[in-house]
Amino acid sequence: MAMKSLECILLMTTFFIAMHPTLPAVETVEHPNVLLMIADDLGYGDLSCMGGPNLQTPHIDSLATDGMRFTQFRANSSVCSPSRAALLSGMFPDRAGVPGVIRTHVEDSWGRLSEKLTLLPAALKKQGYHSGIIGKWHLGLESPDTPDERGFDFFHGFLGDMMDDYYTHRRHDINYLRRNDEIIDPQGHATDLFSDWACDYLRERERNKDEPFFLYLAYNAPHGPIQPPQEYLDRVLEREPGIDEKRAKLVALIEHLDDGVGRVLQTLKETGFEQNTLVIFTSDNGGQIDVGAYNGPHRGSKGEMYEGGLKVPCLVRWPNRVKPGTQTDAQAVLMDFFPTILEAAGSKVDATGCSKDGGFQQRIDGVSLCDLLAGKTDQLPERSLYFVRREGGLPFAGKTNNAVIRGQWKILQNTPFSPMELYDLHNDPLEKDDLRAKAPGQFRQMTQQWMLHIQEGGRTPWQAQHE
Repeated sequence: MAMKSLECILLMTTFFIAMHPTLPAVETVEHPNVLLMIADDLGYGDLSCMGGPNLQTPHIDSLATDGMRFTQFRANSSVCSPSRAALLSGMFPDRAGVPGVIRTHVEDSWGRLSEKLTLLPAALKKQGYHSGIIGKWHLGLESPDTPDERGFDFFHGFLGDMMDDYYTHRRHDINYLRRNDEIIDPQGHATDLFSDWACDYLRERERNKDEPFFLYLAYNAPHGPIQPPQEYLDRVLEREPGIDEKRAKLVALIEHLDDGVGRVLQTLKETGFEQNTLVIFTSDNGGQIDVGAYNGPHRGSKGEMYEGGLKVPCLVRWPNRVKPGTQTDAQAVLMDFFPTILEAAGSKVDATGCSKDGGFQQRIDGVSLCDLLAGKTDQLPERSLYFVRREGGLPFAGKTNNAVIRGQWKILQNTPFSPMELYDLHNDPLEKDDLRAKAPGQFRQMTQQWMLHIQEGGRTPWQAQHE
């Protein structure tokens, strides 16, 4: 009798599935793949889904349609290297040894990735992941600070910072393009090369489906020089009569990037990885206004500690885990993706390192976003978010500009020689009313937070020893 009842249930279940073929199959795969895409200098508002004018970015926008859009997401710095160090270490940039931009010439380089750190790909290796980086590294130009020496299994990209030309791929007349440790000199626009190489990586992983992967796809676009392919610029000029010339070129470069992302997402689908891949798209800092970027209504530009230099777009798609078409105003930052991705891979991180099967011990400053992404919470723990940029030249003289956000309050010093400023971001999100003189008690509290972070950062050397 029991057997007949079970058979009846199975028949009814089969009939129900047959009558509802469009129902999503909820997968319970323990180790999802991860595709983390980061643009270079993409402004907060420079996507269609973020309100960008003159733009059409349907492929990147699809991640917002199919997943979660962050409205209060920030990079860990207003420039490249510190943000990338935070992303891959889960730590504030100066604690990772990278308070400023790593450059070719020693006298103008302001960071050295700490050799003591376990970076994200090395931590994921403990969970059985194969890790690849395609595109811009910008965390070291030579041994022992190359991607394959810091945990990645495969590297196909650019060691340096910006390219002086998207077609010749040089910086200071040096060729920093590599395939692992081999110097290469391919032809084509860098955005196309990186997109093609990412597709190649996914197809190669298709032959190793039993091994989960982490693909870090780091574009140079839309960082200057603003050099879109001519056909993209022609299309924008025809579609947007009267558009400012600088804006037109940047829009064309972003739309070219969008097409590249579209090819990668299509390859993810064709290889059968789409339903079990956590996809993240974001930027390393705000847009550069003087080349036509749009940072939404926010004050400031790349390199500055105002919101326009720090706030960036962030979109996350994770089928059957993140509800499509959702958004959050939680204050998350790039370093949060370190513990988020590790938790997704089955290795939960606590405040002192990895508490389960992580194989490393370092204090992680980021917090996991997994519960937020799953809709189990709409808040993150209260914490102080610290932002730093160390820089040379006359405006900086090797000093730092900093900001700290805690709750609704933000304290900043936009250059090392300008006054400190205090803002209430809840009531003044555009940073128009400096409250330093009006709220002295709050200013003192935020200054104390500021000093504690500077002391913590001072524990980590940020310059290599040179004879």
